[in-house]
Amino acid sequence: MIYASRFLRYAEDAMQGPDVLLLQEKLIEEGYRIAASGSYDRSTAQAVTRLQQALNLPADGIAGPEIWNTLSLGGERTAAVKAPLAGRPSILINLGKRRLTFTIDGKSTIYPVAIGKRSTPSPLGNWVIVQKAMNPGGPFGVRWMRLSVPWGGYGIHGTNNPKSIGRAVSHGCIRLHNKDVIKIYDLTPIGTPVNIVGKVYTGRILQEGSSGADVKQLQRDLKKLGYYKSSIDGAFGPKTTQAVKAFQSANGLAGDGVVGPYTYFALEKAKDIANKSYEP
Repeated sequence: MIYASRFLRYAEDAMQGPDVLLLQEKLIEEGYRIAASGSYDRSTAQAVTRLQQALNLPADGIAGPEIWNTLSLGGERTAAVKAPLAGRPSILINLGKRRLTFTIDGKSTIYPVAIGKRSTPSPLGNWVIVQKAMNPGGPFGVRWMRLSVPWGGYGIHGTNNPKSIGRAVSHGCIRLHNKDVIKIYDLTPIGTPVNIVGKVYTGRILQEGSSGADVKQLQRDLKKLGYYKSSIDGAFGPKTTQAVKAFQSANGLAGDGVVGPYTYFALEKAKDIANKSYEP
C-alpha cells in the first residue's frame, strides 16, 4: 500500500490547514512565487503542477506522497528519535486499542483517539513532533502537532467531530477530543518521541477469480466512480476486470486488471475527489 495523508488539491471550497501552509512554505523555498496563506488556492495548484512536470509525474496539481517526499516535508526521520530525557514526555499510540498514552515524569495518562481507516492507515513507527500550531480550526480542532512522517502531512490534533473519537475514520492522522489535546499540547515540546504501534491492513492483491468483502468494496467504488455497471456480488469476474482496466487506463496505470498498491492508491485519490473529502 502507498500511504498518503489527505490529498491537497484546488477546489471550490478551498482546502485549508497547517499542512497546506507547510506545503506552501516549502514551495516558496523552492523558488515558487506563491502566498503562504494556508489555503490551497489556484496558484498553489499551479506550482504543484509545475513541480510534478519537472519530476515527470502526472501533472494534476494534487499534492500526494511524491510531493511530500520531494520537498522533504516530513522533517526528522526515525534516526532523530531517542529515549526521552528526564522530565520530557513521550507519546505511545496503540492503533488496536485506539488510545494515546502520554507519559511525563513517570506518570502516564490515557486518552481515546480516532485513527486512520483501513484504506488510509495511520503510519506505524517511531516519529517525533516537528511542528506545532494553535487553533488551526475546522477538522484540525484547537491544536495541531505534526509528526516527522516523510510521505505526508500526518499529525496529532483536535477535531470538530467528537463522535469520531474511538473509531478508525481519519486519513491517517491521530484525532483527540479538543479538551484532551489542549491538556498535552503545552507539555509536548518539539522533538517529543511518538511511537505508533499496531497492525495495518494494506489490502491483498485482487484479480480475476478473487472473491470476498474486499471485492465487493472494489465493485462499489468502481460503480460510484462510473466504471462498473453490474451487480455487487463480491466475485471478481470479467466485468470487474473490464472496469478495473478502464479505471487504470484513465488514471495513467498499466491496464492489467490487477488491483495492487498503485491501483488502490489511485482509487483512494479518486474517491476523495468524488466525495469532496477534505478531512485529515
